[in-house]
Amino acid sequence: MAKRIGKDYFGWGKVASVIWAIIPITAWIFGLVVKFKNGLKDKSVWEIVCFVLRIIFGFNILWIIDLVCIIATDHIFKYL
Repeated sequence: MAKRIGKDYFGWGKVASVIWAIIPITAWIFGLVVKFKNGLKDKSVWEIVCFVLRIIFGFNILWIIDLVCIIATDHIFKYL
């Protein structure tokens, strides 16, 4: 099975991703890793800026947004 960077967490299934997204610290760490990998893959300055913003705001505000997005769309919040 091919890895899906940026969809769920590391291409894991929806159930596993929702379980990891419920736990704030793992959601924050996994969100950072996914954004960093996307930034390196795309060589995008915006992705690196999003990575820095996730470091600052990811533990509180973006955790709730990521949780809702994973449950509703199977993706982490891709715009930040």
